[in-house]
Amino acid sequence: MSYDTLSRSVVFVVALAVLLVGHSLGDHVAQTDRQATHKAHPGAAGWRALAAHLLSYHLTITAALLLTCAVLRLPLSPAGVTAGVVFSAVTHGLLDRRWPVRAVLRATGSPQFADTTSPVCGMYVADQALHQASLLVSALLIAGL
Repeated sequence: MSYDTLSRSVVFVVALAVLLVGHSLGDHVAQTDRQATHKAHPGAAGWRALAAHLLSYHLTITAALLLTCAVLRLPLSPAGVTAGVVFSAVTHGLLDRRWPVRAVLRATGSPQFADTTSPVCGMYVADQALHQASLLVSALLIAGL
């Protein structure tokens, strides 16, 4: 295995771990009640709430990524970080409008899961799984560019 391949692999693993931790912080700690309540609503208020959430969320994950990689002295390219964060912002914003999550559940044959609230909230579980899948792609972009 070449040094470049090993380096990219390490950056990928670290980036994915940091993005997942940053996701939990950005989605569950940094997000305000107002943002969570209104981000899927139609109109300007909904878009403002979503924009505020995306800003705080991506500041959180970007700071965590840059700090961790600086401490570990891992090589990051500006193009990779930009591509990973932009991909995350676009997919996160789309998923947080909620209708795409419901559409995915319908398309995969699980429309009732979208309406399930006990023992788990189906929409929340599916939303988080789709966010994690998007962060996997973001980590690949960060490590690969």
